Amino acid sequence: MKPDPALPPYLAGCRVIEVAHPAIRAQAEALRVAGDARATAEQCFLFVRDQIDHCVDVRRNPVTCTASEVLAERVGYCYAKSHLLAALLRAAGLPAGLCYQRLRLAPGRDQFCLHGLNAVYLPRHGWYRIDARGNKPGVDAAFVPPKEQLAFALQQPGEHDFPGIWAEPWPEVIAVLESQQDWQQALEVLPDRLPQAVALAAGQPDWRHSP
Repeated sequence: MKPDPALPPYLAGCRVIEVAHPAIRAQAEALRVAGDARATAEQCFLFVRDQIDHCVDVRRNPVTCTASEVLAERVGYCYAKSHLLAALLRAAGLPAGLCYQRLRLAPGRDQFCLHGLNAVYLPRHGWYRIDARGNKPGVDAAFVPPKEQLAFALQQPGEHDFPGIWAEPWPEVIAVLESQQDWQQALEVLPDRLPQAVALAAGQPDWRHSP
C-alpha cells in the first residue's frame, strides 16, 4: 500500500489533542506493542473504551475536553473520549483523526446530537473507524478490522455519517465541552449537525474510500 500523503496532520498535536503531554506520552508508551501497529491501535482503543467512563452512563462530572483532562479524570462525553484516543494513537506513532455521526437521541424523538468517534490509519487496511464511546447493554463496539463494529447503527430517519476525517476537533464541540460544568446541562446543548461548509470540506481523507 502506498503511503497516504495526507497523513502528517493526523500525527500532529493541538491544544485539545495533546500529543506531547507527558501523561499522554507515558500512557501511549505503556499501550504500545513494539513493531505491531494493529495491536497498538487495539490496545489504545480498548483502554479508552473500557477504562474511561462515559459521563452519561455513570452520571458524573466533570465535563472534560482535552486529552489530558480525560486521562486524568477518567470520564468524558464521546467527543472527549475521541480526543484522548486520537492523542494516544498519535503519541504511539499511528495517524488518527476524528469522525462524526448525527444520531437521534431516542427513537421517536425529534432531537438529534452529534456523536464523536475516531479513525485510525492501519498499514494493512487504510483508514478504519473505531468507536471508544464505551459499551453497555445495546452497545457493543469492537476492534475487528477490516470489519467496522461501531457503537451505533444508523437506523432512524435523519441519522447519517459525515464522510470526512478531521485532524482537529470541530470548534463547536470544543465550545460546548468547555462552557459546561455539569454533564446534565451539557446534554441539553450538544451540537446536532456540522455546517455544510465544514462537512463538505475538500482535501480530507474519506474512510468510505480508504484503500
